[in-house]
Amino acid sequence: MFLTRSEYDRGVNTFSPEGRLFQVEYAIEAIKLGSTTIGVRTSEGVILGVEQRIQSPLLESSSIEKIMEIDAHLGCAMSGLTADARTMIDHARVTSQNHAFVYDERIKVESVTQAVCDLALRFGESVHDEEAMMSRPFGVALLIAGHDELGPQLYHTDPSGTSVKYEAKAIGSGSEAAQAELQDKWHSQITLEEAQKLTLRVLKQVMEEKLDHHNVQLAQVTPAGGFKILNETELKAAIESV
Repeated sequence: MFLTRSEYDRGVNTFSPEGRLFQVEYAIEAIKLGSTTIGVRTSEGVILGVEQRIQSPLLESSSIEKIMEIDAHLGCAMSGLTADARTMIDHARVTSQNHAFVYDERIKVESVTQAVCDLALRFGESVHDEEAMMSRPFGVALLIAGHDELGPQLYHTDPSGTSVKYEAKAIGSGSEAAQAELQDKWHSQITLEEAQKLTLRVLKQVMEEKLDHHNVQLAQVTPAGGFKILNETELKAAIESV
């Protein structure tokens, strides 16, 4: 006798007869409620752009962190539960620093992404006397951007612990329309400046509010400059160019 769907919902590690983990699927759905986040890779570097939802005029916009640095050559943007993202980013930072300390070299973008995905799978029951990090799947997706000997790279991770490499990727509430636009406009010869403008244009289309320096955040990763979040002056100039 099969259990009902609601009973399969309760078991975070229980597969349904159709082979589905409902809790993981729900976590992926939660990301679609998050703010729109875009990553675009070029031969010169990677651009990350995030919508910052300002819920109240009393809210200090600079306190909303949606893009974070992992290492000098690595950063990420998030969509979903920010608290979950902090746990994952802290893990990525420790992994990166440990690698630098042991091997005296910068960690590869793929290795950091894999470490984050390994953490995403450590939910549910404790194994071999080790406490599980979370009792449920992480409700956040990340766009990890970095530069290593393989050049600029962009990876997408989701709550199922899957990572995929992309040329351009959108996640969050406006992801479907944004991804379609990226698919139309992205090309292999795109420059870093064009990628920045494309990111802002796409965010402008999918955002409900008017685009300005208070409700959007931009970052870039380049071989020369490493990871850098654009300051208010640079952000204003970028928005005006669009």
